[in-house]
Amino acid sequence: MKMLEDKILQCGIVLPGNVLKVDSFLNHQLDVKLINELGKELYSSFLNDNITKILTVEASGIAIACAAAANFDVPVVFAKKGHHENVGNDVYTAEVFSFTKKKSYTVAVSKKFLSADDNVLIVDDFLATGEACFGLKKIVEEAGAKLAGVGIAVEKRFQGGGNTLRKEGVKLKSLAIIDSMTDDSIRFGVDD
Repeated sequence: MKMLEDKILQCGIVLPGNVLKVDSFLNHQLDVKLINELGKELYSSFLNDNITKILTVEASGIAIACAAAANFDVPVVFAKKGHHENVGNDVYTAEVFSFTKKKSYTVAVSKKFLSADDNVLIVDDFLATGEACFGLKKIVEEAGAKLAGVGIAVEKRFQGGGNTLRKEGVKLKSLAIIDSMTDDSIRFGVDD
């Protein structure tokens, strides 16, 4: 998606350790017009997949998930990190490792918000090694729901998560795919 790629080139900052900082428009301060366009693009990519729920993990994926959900007219469910008293104990859980924070989290979704009747689209801001997506996929499977696919704003293809999802037969739509990045350059690829 050219609009997203242009914004990454204009405002993104490559940090040590293959971290792309996009906090000025995607995951701290939000460019709402851009987020809405991302939502429309994910909607057009999964329009015929009968989506009933959109699933993401707190916190950075929520804005994009909401933009997509507004187009599908379905609820967003987000997996909460850690234990929350207000969620209770009747939950689906998965362990996920955050590439950015170099830390593992247990994420949880209340069983009342995900069931075998659901056709789920997972949405997130970044896909690197795929840990968050695989954790959310496990939760979808645990609920007996169907995974319709995964929609990602920025995939760092060189870190392998997207390739693994594709090999598993998961329908994956990445709106910007980075094949490589260095301190002074970002090279985009195309969705296969």
